[in-house]
Amino acid sequence: MKAMPWNWTCLLSHLLMVGMGSSTLLPRQPPPLPQKRPFVTFRGEPAESFNHLVVDERTGHIYVGAVNRIYKLSSDLKVLVTHQTGPDEDNPKCYPPRIVQTCNEPLTTTNNVNKMLLIDYKENRLIACGSLYQGICKLLRLEDLFKLGEPFHKKEHYLSGVNESGSVFGVIVSYSNLDDKLFIATAVDGKPEYFPTISSRKLTKNSEADGMFAYVFHDEFVASMIKIPSDTFTVIPDFDIYYVYGFSSGNFVYFLTLQPEMVSPPGSTTKEQVYTSKLVRLCKEDTAFNSYVEVPIGCERSGVEYRLLQAAYLSKAGAVLARTLGVRPEDDLLFTVFSKGQKRKMKSLDESALCIFILKQINDRIKERLQSCYRGEGTLDLAWLKVKDIPCSSAEMAKREQKN
Repeated sequence: MKAMPWNWTCLLSHLLMVGMGSSTLLPRQPPPLPQKRPFVTFRGEPAESFNHLVVDERTGHIYVGAVNRIYKLSSDLKVLVTHQTGPDEDNPKCYPPRIVQTCNEPLTTTNNVNKMLLIDYKENRLIACGSLYQGICKLLRLEDLFKLGEPFHKKEHYLSGVNESGSVFGVIVSYSNLDDKLFIATAVDGKPEYFPTISSRKLTKNSEADGMFAYVFHDEFVASMIKIPSDTFTVIPDFDIYYVYGFSSGNFVYFLTLQPEMVSPPGSTTKEQVYTSKLVRLCKEDTAFNSYVEVPIGCERSGVEYRLLQAAYLSKAGAVLARTLGVRPEDDLLFTVFSKGQKRKMKSLDESALCIFILKQINDRIKERLQSCYRGEGTLDLAWLKVKDIPCSSAEMAKREQKN
């Protein structure tokens, strides 16, 4: 979509206006100071780092994914239950892992870094995936963290070989009368032959079922997944897609990503590597991933561009912000934090900005772009998947428009 660069507007000014407007409602005399309340704290084991946290919306219980341990806490941070996940003997080069077949690589005591933590409300279980054994997952009962299942004997059970805690993101799509789906997005760390970068998996009712985490659809030619082509690494040797956030809304599943690209700076004939923030969207019911589309996302304020995504969160607009933005209180808003620059992958030290996107407007722009591509305007802007930019055409876009 390079033919149509997208310039999203940062809405920091709107947030500031809301804050300033509310100040006129303050009484002339300052209100009495609230009674001091002690902060509630929780500490894990010494030298233990926390990776993920989820809250049960029904009970208020808190689940924390840490290195070598899963915690269940009360709403006031009292430890209710713990479940140990590591360490254990492993080697990241063992594929399949040693628990499936003998590995000739030297084994060492290895920590299990929690990489994904999701609550499966429908089946009252916790999905906890770690870094041991190529990223296998445990299914734990919410009540007491009892292990209901731990599938590990098929390649579909190995979700990610990356040890970083933020390398995997999952989104559950729930159905009333069918098994749920689990969309998995992960960095592949140079192992595209082992791990798809994005896929949809079966989330069976039985935690020990043979089909747990199997691809939703798979035949000789098509599957519910996308792999990074090996040819992509000849262009960008360290290419990967880093997933920052994921969510579902309406008929779609979304992921926010950082991706390296080779670009030519203005006035230069040589290319340099930068990181581009992109929003990925898929239809929930698309088993062949024909609806896959990605668009660049960033924001700008006072002539300063913020392009490096750091964090994101989806929420409803609410009454006050809805009035300011001209949307309904129940509309979905995407809150994002970007930093300046594009040279570093994550944790940039440059100044940052909180930017708000109206999800409906993002979908409207995607629809406009797909329609223009259907007319043969621009390129698909999927160079990493096609290895090179492919001009838009009706043949390429027919299925996508039907899906969107």
